[in-house]
Amino acid sequence: MALWRVRATVDDRPGYLSVLTASLALKSVNILAVQVHTTEAGAVDDFLVDAPERFTEADLIAAVERGRGRDAWVARTDAHGLVDPPTQALGQAARLVSDPDELGSLLTNQLDCAISWRPAHAQQGFSDNEMTLADPRGGALRLMRLTPPFTPAEFARAQALVEVANAVVLNKAAQAQLLLPDGTELVIRIATSNDLDAIEAMHKRCSAESRYRRYLSASRGPSRAQLARLLDAPRGATLVAERGEEIIAVANLVGEGAIAEVALLVEDAWQRRAIGTTLLRRVRALAEPAGYEAIMLHTHSDNGPLLRTIRRLGQDGLYDRDGSLVTVTLALAKRAPVTVRP
Repeated sequence: MALWRVRATVDDRPGYLSVLTASLALKSVNILAVQVHTTEAGAVDDFLVDAPERFTEADLIAAVERGRGRDAWVARTDAHGLVDPPTQALGQAARLVSDPDELGSLLTNQLDCAISWRPAHAQQGFSDNEMTLADPRGGALRLMRLTPPFTPAEFARAQALVEVANAVVLNKAAQAQLLLPDGTELVIRIATSNDLDAIEAMHKRCSAESRYRRYLSASRGPSRAQLARLLDAPRGATLVAERGEEIIAVANLVGEGAIAEVALLVEDAWQRRAIGTTLLRRVRALAEPAGYEAIMLHTHSDNGPLLRTIRRLGQDGLYDRDGSLVTVTLALAKRAPVTVRP
């Protein structure tokens, strides 16, 4: 007996799948596993089968067509195909947690495709022979395969792998231990919704002047609901600096399109201790894999501490002044193209 992968489109109607499986069974083809991919053209059934040694590709295609299957594609496979999809997905996630740079290799093996990298952020999507995914480290991944055509289920699985890799990259880029000159140790990390209470408490401990410099208005600061939205911003992130269980500084990255806005708030008692500089460096590192071309900070012209913090990055920025408001735009680095082949 020999292992084969068989893929065919079947009308998504009651009984049609059983007709196809019966046609295979009549030829002593044993179905070991099946996955169903829903498409606009019908249900694409992906089988792992054990067929008699004498069987050829043409024999399997003929059996599929007699079972009312169309657009048949078959290929020899090996014992790796016996691993069920949930187990395979968990194994791939574990590899990505250990090393997110394994993403290209995993996509190549999972989809049997060629992968190339493009420097520009591109819209994610797929066609029969091409798939575009956001690279967690910046730019876009282009996946190419002649046969069989990509399906929505394969695109969703590839996106899920990208999301796992992206989460690992963001956390590794953000997390750090910060040792202050007086020996105090702080932890820098990405905030979660569980941090809402601590962040709200930090805002209450900040002076009215600090909140004014952060939010550019003389209000009491954001409401709890507004803070929650900042923690869950699309294509954004919130970094916190904490000592023990107390959060003492926050950096927000929020944006749409090519430019993201960044804002910092450091509790008064912890200001002028390089915490803001560390957060700004880390949040800039998060903006690149998110697909942004630049980050932007708004502040008042008399906010010397923040302007000095920006200059400590060692990067020339574009300064635009409108009355008392200064907007600083910092371009983000671009990677050189590289190609990954199966």
